[in-house]
Amino acid sequence: MPETPGTAPRTIAVVGTGIAGATAALTLREEGFDGRIVLVGEEPHPPYRRPPLSKDLVKRVLTPERLRLKPPTAWQELGIELRTGTKVTGIAGGVLECADGSRLPYDRLLLATGGRARTLPYAAGDEHVHTLRGLGDVPALRADLESGGPLLVIGAGLLGLEAAASARAAGLDVTVLEAGAEPLRRVLPARLRHAVLELHRAHGTRVHTGVTLTGLARQDGTLVATARDGRRWTAHTVLVAAGLRPDVEPAARAGLDVEDGILVDALGRTSDPHVFAAGDVARYPDPHLGRRMRVEQWNHAQQHAAAVARNMLGAGTPFTAVPWSWTEQYGVMLQIAGHFTDVDSLAVQGDIADFDFAALATADGRPVGAVAAGRPHDFRSLRTVLDRRDRRDPHDRHDRHDRHDDSDRHEDSDRLDRRDGSPPRTAARTPTAPHTLLAGGLPGAPGNADTPGIAGSPAAAG
Repeated sequence: MPETPGTAPRTIAVVGTGIAGATAALTLREEGFDGRIVLVGEEPHPPYRRPPLSKDLVKRVLTPERLRLKPPTAWQELGIELRTGTKVTGIAGGVLECADGSRLPYDRLLLATGGRARTLPYAAGDEHVHTLRGLGDVPALRADLESGGPLLVIGAGLLGLEAAASARAAGLDVTVLEAGAEPLRRVLPARLRHAVLELHRAHGTRVHTGVTLTGLARQDGTLVATARDGRRWTAHTVLVAAGLRPDVEPAARAGLDVEDGILVDALGRTSDPHVFAAGDVARYPDPHLGRRMRVEQWNHAQQHAAAVARNMLGAGTPFTAVPWSWTEQYGVMLQIAGHFTDVDSLAVQGDIADFDFAALATADGRPVGAVAAGRPHDFRSLRTVLDRRDRRDPHDRHDRHDRHDDSDRHEDSDRLDRRDGSPPRTAARTPTAPHTLLAGGLPGAPGNADTPGIAGSPAAAG
């Protein structure tokens, strides 16, 4: 059984060997936990970096050795028991039950199970229809791409567009289909979504939006995708990049509260106080939005897992970090932070068309998101603005803890960034002076429209 309240854990089990699980295990050791740590995951590989799977899909050979987070001996040296290729089938009474018949007692448990790639029910079983979630998906997809046939990407999120850019840069004929009216609708404000769309088209990638697919079938040796309005596209290879389904199966079987993810409080605790969750699978109360959310981003998974690991050891610090990510397409790097669903104004410094800019998005006069291209110093400064803004009370029944000072967060996240998967370290320390986009007040506020170098854009995002 788990330890009684008030006693220190002696065994912590972590389910999931992705970046969240690996970060949590490493953080536990970094924070001085000297008990037993067991890191369990289904994949046969030790923890590795996932971002290159889409960013460098065609550009270079992606092997476990090149992508690993740490050498195999490092886990042993840290006293972390790594059990790969192990599926957890049950959680009951403080014990993990595994498919190989083994049982693992724990005092505290972290679920970092991530998610599984969404598939198309009408495309199951065709060897040339792929998803891209893990290293095991790469060999067959690369083999198809190296054949040189046309590639059809279904889904214009970050993964789909990164894979499309990688394939197009290698000379492949690429078409992208998106169900929404625009790509990256949840990721960027409208002006920047349009810029990314035009970037792809300028490199010869065909992007079609507003596409509702009704079928994907093989006809005369070729894959044919059919839309509801009668449009058709043919391809040799199809990549389905339609997001992921959070892997809540172990949690649901254990009776934990789940709803589009595992429900946790601001400390990462589930409905069982001895069980925590972090990363892609965790749906947590976001203090900036005032509601629960789940984030599917590499950098967020690192930050959230590190914070939850500390809370497993009694830190009692609510998680308040603003999610951020980066993407590289056709040699252009975009760094993105915050939320863009309710944006009503966008202030831009620089040139969007040339991808040399910094932008700050606001909603009701509050900064809610930042994007930069080619300006890492600006991005770091604007991230600080987002982290230090006033927060909304999420009114979560679990979240009864006082808010804390965020002044050290960027130092912590810098250390975690070097765990890899983040953009090259070209930025200096976060400047202490306000960013020029904030000079004289928030962009979009009265009196700021004529500030030199700033272009205000009402209704910049939907």
